[in-house]
Amino acid sequence: MRTVYDVQQLLKKFGTFIYIGDRLAELELMEQEIQELYQSQCMTQEDYQMAILILRSEITVLTDKQKGSLRK
Repeated sequence: MRTVYDVQQLLKKFGTFIYIGDRLAELELMEQEIQELYQSQCMTQEDYQMAILILRSEITVLTDKQKGSLRK
């Protein structure tokens, strides 16, 4: 697992499709879903950690971009 797309494909295996139209909200919702799946013991710790890392880094990138565009 390397990208947000890979995380989406993992969620799809569990029947979870997330599309809101707001990328940041989608990423946060994906993070919550991943946490719930892990707590339900539906995924390995390795998959959980990698998915959370990918999502949080993408959230940081988007947040930084939004802050940058607000400063201009």
